Amino acid sequence: MADQTEWETKAANLLKAELKRKGITYAQLAELIGDKEANIRNKLSRGKFTAAYLLQCLDAIGVHEVRA
Repeated sequence: MADQTEWETKAANLLKAELKRKGITYAQLAELIGDKEANIRNKLSRGKFTAAYLLQCLDAIGVHEVRA
């Protein structure tokens, strides 16, 4: 598997940071978006997910503004 690109790393880190700020676990996020905790953990560790998935997760946890 190829290494994460800089942008994949930034996207994963952004989502992880927002989850931490909101105090939301992967298990809670999984429940909110109808996914499995293991899938979320894998996607974030690999940094391989779509922009649509990122937006879905951010919306589910109530993040409507992102600062880069």
